[in-house]
Amino acid sequence: MDENRFAAILPVLIGGLINKIIEKTGVEENVAFERLYESKLYAAIENEKTKVWTFSVPKLYELYQIEQATGELDFPEY
Repeated sequence: MDENRFAAILPVLIGGLINKIIEKTGVEENVAFERLYESKLYAAIENEKTKVWTFSVPKLYELYQIEQATGELDFPEY
């Protein structure tokens, strides 16, 4: 993907995921950002080559929940 297009998609995707974390967990926005940025999932999302950014926000939130509960990040098979 073109680097400029990826750079445009990333903030929208992260914003959606942050909103989902806040909605589902009730944490403050700054806490949601901190938890996401410290996650393995965020590192995978920001790496264009992993293609994790192509997942929907609900799927990303599911992966986030699993990582928070287990400390592991497993990608679904498609």
